[in-house]
Amino acid sequence: MIKGFNNVNVYLKGIGIVKRTITVEDGKIKKVSQENHPDYLTLSEDKIVIPGFIDEHIHGANNSDAMYPEYKHIENIAKTVAKEGVTSFCATTMTQSIEAIDAALSNIKEYIESQNPEGAEVIGIHLEGPFISKNFKGAQGEQWILDCDVEKFKHFEEVSGNNIKIITMAYENNGKELVNYLNSKGIVASLGHTASTYEQAMEGFQSGMKCTTHTYNAMQAFKNREPGTVGAALTCDNVRCELIGDLFHVSPTAIKILLRCKGLDKVIAITDGMEAKHLEDGQYALGGQPVYVKDGFARLADGTIAGSTLKMNVAMANFTKVIGLSFTQAVDLATINPALNLGIYDHKGSIEKDKDADFAVVDKDFNVYLTVRGGNIVYEK
Repeated sequence: MIKGFNNVNVYLKGIGIVKRTITVEDGKIKKVSQENHPDYLTLSEDKIVIPGFIDEHIHGANNSDAMYPEYKHIENIAKTVAKEGVTSFCATTMTQSIEAIDAALSNIKEYIESQNPEGAEVIGIHLEGPFISKNFKGAQGEQWILDCDVEKFKHFEEVSGNNIKIITMAYENNGKELVNYLNSKGIVASLGHTASTYEQAMEGFQSGMKCTTHTYNAMQAFKNREPGTVGAALTCDNVRCELIGDLFHVSPTAIKILLRCKGLDKVIAITDGMEAKHLEDGQYALGGQPVYVKDGFARLADGTIAGSTLKMNVAMANFTKVIGLSFTQAVDLATINPALNLGIYDHKGSIEKDKDADFAVVDKDFNVYLTVRGGNIVYEK
């Protein structure tokens, strides 16, 4: 447990990077001031304290996957992603059999309830499928895909211990009733793995869908006579858009178009990481299917992209060095924006009094030197 940081470079939303002292008490930020506390942690001038990253869409890392129904796998993911400056994440499931999803949800529930202090915090579950489109299934197993169904979702909700924060679904497959139910429960409905036309997507957004899953990927593309799901996402102002920033899933130009159309406050950096993250090239698995990683890029045998090996701090570097965002603009994509999307900005996503003491200490190139969750050091380079 740390007492705080003394007179260090800190990124404060609305102000920028300034010299401040941060006081930590009982896992919370007690004060951000210009006082001097020599007994607090000090840092070299090249280091910057930023809010801990929040990854709302990650399947796995380091040979572990959220679908593996053993406690040790969630713990391993949590410890591994802390190396990237991630302090919070949503354990993300896949489209598999109901029995397999149940086992995964029950395991994640147990982990969340254990309040394990190791690594990043599991703040909830991202249910990706099984209510998706067979035409845009991506690396999801087609044999287990279901139409949207409120009663089936209630079953998953119960098994998860009400820990589902966000669900990826195909609105065009009988989704309106499910979206209405999700809105009543404060769960984020995200349009993804979807064949929705522009009109169907807009209807979904007007019904209360708040987000698009890994935008551009696994959805109807923009065309001149049918703008598709992508066109709806680009033109609907109140919808946030997830984005995988590995420059492989989405080209730099397409990223710039998304940022220009949506604005910086509506784009959420995710990794969509799978079990090969932090490991070498080779054969792995995702959703029960073999995945082949070559040059850091993951694909099924037929060439379908299958998640990513992207680290969140690398995504941040990509956004600054290739896309041209400023340091602080990039940070917002992985802190404030996901916190607002998930409804947790009251206690996460920025460095402010009374918020959780979740920090990453990085340099200007986003190399991570220290990760602090709830005032506890969970990773040190």
